[in-house]
Parts: sequence; structure tokens; C-alpha cells
Amino acid sequence: MPDITRRRALTAAAAVAATATAAATLAAPAASAAGHHMPTTPDSFDEVYKGRRIQGRPASGGGHHHEHGGGYEVLIDGVQLHLMQNADGSWISVVSHYDPVPTPRAAARAAVNELQGAPLLPFPAN
Repeated sequence: MPDITRRRALTAAAAVAATATAAATLAAPAASAAGHHMPTTPDSFDEVYKGRRIQGRPASGGGHHHEHGGGYEVLIDGVQLHLMQNADGSWISVVSHYDPVPTPRAAARAAVNELQGAPLLPFPAN
């Protein structure tokens, strides 16, 4: 049996490491898909926040034909706040687009904070 040289040992270790990395890379999407779950519909809410009435509920199906909010609508003083749910489950609105929040209620509150008393204007649908 030939003696193992330092070069052969390092080559073998590099090959094992490369194989392990490749196996982990191939297994990651499968593990990710297995752990992925469909987001649940957020709870409905109806409250007064900083003097503004904010409401959230599952969308009734009418209105905008291209839903980004996952079938959920939020109203501020009766005007629809357009929402979008990100791939990570966070929510953004047309008012606070660069500040993701965990729930539609938090998006409504963030919008009220940003509006600083100004009315929410209807967003024109295409």
C-alpha cells in the first residue's frame, strides 16, 4: 500500500469538501420547499388610530383585478390603502413602500403616521 503524501491528502480533502458543498447546495431548495408554508390570512381589524379609522379584512373580490395584497384590503377613513405582501411575508403599502412591516394593521398604522393628518387620496387603478 503506497504511503499517502501530503499532496494526496489535501487533494482528497478538497474533493470531499467540494462534494459536500455541492450536496448541500442541491439539498437546500428541497429543504426550503419542505419548510415553506402558505401564509395565513391576517385577522380582521377595525380601530381608531391617532384619530383615523383604520380597517382591515379579507378582500371581497370586487375592485382591483391584480391583487398584490393576497386578497386582503385595508381602509383608512374609508379609502383603500393599496398593500402588497412581500415574499418573506412582510407587508408594504403605497404610502410606506420602503418600510416593510409584519402585518396589514402595522401597514395601516405606518401609513397614518406618514400621512401626518393629510387625507389618503384614492389610488387610480389601471
